[in-house]
Amino acid sequence: MRIGIPTEVKNNEFRVAVTPSGVHELVSAGHRVLMQAGAGLGSGITDSEFVGAGATLSTEAGELWADSELILKVKEPQPSEFPFFRADLTIFTFLHLAAEPELTTELLASGITGIAYETVQLENRSLPLLAPMSEVAGRLSVIAGAHAMTAPAGGGGLLLPGTPGTHSANVVVLGGGVAGTNATQVAAGMGARVTVLDTNLARLRELDAIYQGRIQTIASSTLEIQRALLEADLVIGSVLIPGARAPKLVGNDLVRRMKPGSVLVDIAIDQGGCFEDSHPTTHAEPTFRVHNSLFYCVANMPGAVPRTSTYALSNATLPYVRAIANAGWRDALSADLSLRRGLNTHSGSLFNESVAAAHGLPTQNIDALFG
Repeated sequence: MRIGIPTEVKNNEFRVAVTPSGVHELVSAGHRVLMQAGAGLGSGITDSEFVGAGATLSTEAGELWADSELILKVKEPQPSEFPFFRADLTIFTFLHLAAEPELTTELLASGITGIAYETVQLENRSLPLLAPMSEVAGRLSVIAGAHAMTAPAGGGGLLLPGTPGTHSANVVVLGGGVAGTNATQVAAGMGARVTVLDTNLARLRELDAIYQGRIQTIASSTLEIQRALLEADLVIGSVLIPGARAPKLVGNDLVRRMKPGSVLVDIAIDQGGCFEDSHPTTHAEPTFRVHNSLFYCVANMPGAVPRTSTYALSNATLPYVRAIANAGWRDALSADLSLRRGLNTHSGSLFNESVAAAHGLPTQNIDALFG
């Protein structure tokens, strides 16, 4: 199979969809890997490393897309890439279609087969391809939030761990999943006072056992969220419904009553965000003010640490890429139910119910596609 890896074009996105080790694995299996020149530089990987692993370099994005049967990316295609879509092409990447109506329309109109990393789901409901980036985003959210809390960044001038004789920051984590757990780990490790809210009592018990009383765990409800946020210096929004738009847990009126200088980091922004006034920002301009609080809503947070993120993502995606390349997308999805759940679009039809609900579109039965 001819597999193309273009350079990412999203604002300040420095990751690349495969590492030299991944290229070597695919080429050794008889596939041809086309790399756009410079695609790995942001992750500290040179063209010569990819060529040494067996890749063929391509200088033009359009030529690479045209010559490929399978496109591997990190982030969702940008408008400049829409003209490259075609019906006999498969794309495997993060799509986040519930928050991307324009991209959804373009994928359906082109007939392209779109398989989304974030909706590949195991039988235990875990998300193996989203998890490594959720780990990165969760850890990075506290670091980014701690910086945003400084006065030059527009925050309230508070040092997250405090110092002897002063108060440390009050950090509230909404959601105890992968991202929330990693945010909790970093915030607690830095010495903050941490409160985690989640509707899953079993998960709260697990966190309580891990931290042995060093963090507070609260069963999430509208009232408890309100109480927690009115005392918060830093809020991490990490609530996820696989494939669907994130629920809006924090309204504008609540933000208005929060502490001046408080910071809210919305990890769920790729799926629409869990704060009412959230909208995607970039690494170039990461924050904006809502009332007296600062929102950080960068839609590709792990892109800021590509040397970590690229390898973490490629480690997770490579087995699925290998399956698609070896068997073709249809047979690979037929053989693997978890990978089948990743199918979002094919031949002008939508196969993800959560995405369909987000945009009011009809959906097709994915099992019927495979008989």
